[in-house]
Amino acid sequence: MKTAINLIICSLFVLLFFDCSSNDSDTEPENEDIETTIYFPPIDNDTWESTSVTDLDWNEDELQNLYDFLEENNSKSFMILYKGKIVVEKYFNDHDEDTNWYWASAGKTLTTAITGIAQEEGYLNINDKVSDYIGTGWTSATAEQEALITNKHLLTMTSGLDDSDDDIAPEDLNYLADAGTRWAYHGVFLKLQDVVATATGSTWNSYFNSKLKDEIGMNGFWFPFESTNVYWSNTRSMARFGLLMYANGKWEDSQIIPEDFLNEAINTSQTINEAYGYMWWLNGKASYHLPQTQFEFSGELIPNAPNDMYAGLGKNDQKLYVIPSKKLVIIRMGDAASEENFALSTFDNDLWEKINNLIN
Repeated sequence: MKTAINLIICSLFVLLFFDCSSNDSDTEPENEDIETTIYFPPIDNDTWESTSVTDLDWNEDELQNLYDFLEENNSKSFMILYKGKIVVEKYFNDHDEDTNWYWASAGKTLTTAITGIAQEEGYLNINDKVSDYIGTGWTSATAEQEALITNKHLLTMTSGLDDSDDDIAPEDLNYLADAGTRWAYHGVFLKLQDVVATATGSTWNSYFNSKLKDEIGMNGFWFPFESTNVYWSNTRSMARFGLLMYANGKWEDSQIIPEDFLNEAINTSQTINEAYGYMWWLNGKASYHLPQTQFEFSGELIPNAPNDMYAGLGKNDQKLYVIPSKKLVIIRMGDAASEENFALSTFDNDLWEKINNLIN
């Protein structure tokens, strides 16, 4: 009798086990697919799928408060993507989806991307000296001091050159410290565009267009102004680049930015400014430096933002936020919210308070 009962119990256990296993196998791939699917808009037209605040169970009542805040703070456009689909797209002050606007220093991240692509194609190495590509005498430093400066030092803002003047003619690039020993936000990063052009035997614009812009369907153009080279585009084009970053450098099945290089770019790149990668600003660090100061500030860059957020930040509050944990890309373009600024401003934290009210 005991043997019969034991056989029945064992049979029930086996049936229950296989039934649970079958259910798990039916549901897990579906959940994984939901979590990993990223939508990419076509590169040859303006079609872009959307999802709603209601579908995502966000706080729809907070949306108008966000719009009011943006308009009151001189915004021209604002976008939120969730897993690539548009959730919020709003324009202000005669701006629309076709209007171009400047990225300012948020566009530094485009130079980062192209540098990584050129390295992957074997044209350059970020650990090489800048002078290996554009020749010596590109600074006013001695030959020995100049020889210390690598492409990576330009990516990380640690060239050691004087940042009191943002001009990048040789007479303006004066030695202050050995490369790698001082972090300072400086326009000298633009020399990387010369490095890329020389290394590839192309022009900067041509290589940029063929390797990035055309590959993901961006519009826009580089506009040389005084000692700078500023990218202008519509808001959706900045969002496309943000989506490329969120997708770990891939656009659909094509790896555009090398993933290993991208991971280096969005992590702390040197020991001086924890909150800086390869021209990307990093949230969630214990301290940070800001442009035009050598002071170290304690705490996170943007306390109201998620810790894993990384950002392209441009003059007068041009914002490109990528938040992997939330599956979000967020864009803000416009005039300065209040006073002119070079990158970070109090507007970032205030804006994130409004965003959190919407999405949480």
